[in-house]
Amino acid sequence: MDNPIFNTRNKKEYPPMHTAEHIINQAMCRLFGTGRSTGAHIEWKKSRLDFFAPNTMGDIEAKQLEDEVNRVIALDLPIKYVVTTRSEAEQYDVDLSRIPKDSSEAVRIVLVGDYDSCLCIGSHVEHTGQIGHVEIYSHDYYPEEQRWRMRYRLSGEDPKYQE
Repeated sequence: MDNPIFNTRNKKEYPPMHTAEHIINQAMCRLFGTGRSTGAHIEWKKSRLDFFAPNTMGDIEAKQLEDEVNRVIALDLPIKYVVTTRSEAEQYDVDLSRIPKDSSEAVRIVLVGDYDSCLCIGSHVEHTGQIGHVEIYSHDYYPEEQRWRMRYRLSGEDPKYQE
């Protein structure tokens, strides 16, 4: 696809934290069947993600998630990009439902090795080893909303991404 046009971004992500978000989302899908996050606030020093979780999530699940995410990071998987059309994107098993109807026909798919594929036009590391270590430092489960909120931070990320 020659010279694709994407919607403009109003934010510049911190690549290690943003790429960790992709891995966390896929790990939640694989470990707990939650689907991807329903809400996010991704920042340089700390971030949070909300997930629809019909079952109580607690310390055991947070530890399982943290271990899985750090296992994937340690694989040092390459981050690759595929630019394609919405209709062709379906072959990559990505969720097209969040794309605004008035957005461009071109989409960019971010591939985290063979672990995750997701529509995204944000900034990412070149390979997962640059993320460092993910620590889930707090979490809360809201049973009335069936929502699990987890908060995480990074340590040991590649210095070239630090401000």
